[in-house]
Amino acid sequence: QQKKQPAATGVSTGHGSLSIFSPFGTNPMSTNKQYYTYLKGRSQLGLCYRRYWLYPRLNRHIHGKALDVGCGIGDFLRYRPGTVGVDINSDTVQWCQQQGLDARLMPIDHLPFNDAHFDSVMLDNVLEHLAQPEPLLQQIHRVLRPSGTLLVGVPGQRGYASDPDHKIFYDAALLVSTTQHAGFHLTQLFYTPVQSEWLNEHMRQYCLYGVFQKTPHEKSVSDSPMPHHD
Repeated sequence: QQKKQPAATGVSTGHGSLSIFSPFGTNPMSTNKQYYTYLKGRSQLGLCYRRYWLYPRLNRHIHGKALDVGCGIGDFLRYRPGTVGVDINSDTVQWCQQQGLDARLMPIDHLPFNDAHFDSVMLDNVLEHLAQPEPLLQQIHRVLRPSGTLLVGVPGQRGYASDPDHKIFYDAALLVSTTQHAGFHLTQLFYTPVQSEWLNEHMRQYCLYGVFQKTPHEKSVSDSPMPHHD
């Protein structure tokens, strides 16, 4: 039985960089503000992990004009100046804008940009909240330039179990097949902070990341290259 689509407000993610859906309930006003408060109250240790370990590693795969889908309070926008963020949480978007960050309010499953507008798109800890990820992935494919890069992060077992709003658990095989069907081919898989079954079972921030390249629609996904790990 398919789980109900979540409320379209904020999301509690492993790294706190995204806020597409909410664990706090269905009232948009209270949810947006509760999630904004949650983001503002995160620990300094978590901030240090993102700033000095996670983001430098993710940034290796981001190039050119970049979009962070689900930017939260703009941690990655601040880390990588010039990056554009979108979120459907009006409170977090307003806060980002007040900090001088380029954040835009997005309708559900629609990116407010022209076709082929970005070189890179980051979708970090969002996919697992979507019962139907295809519409958003199709929008990302649309706004990416030819051969553009999509970086997708999903939680491990401990992180997935920590949030009742999560809809789909992605192992490497499911992550690859889902993005392939949306018009991307895999170039690399990696885990953060390091690949470890113990961390997978015990660390909420442990994540799997896939680096994908936009595939022209006329190219078959079966032509995708074999992945490699770092």
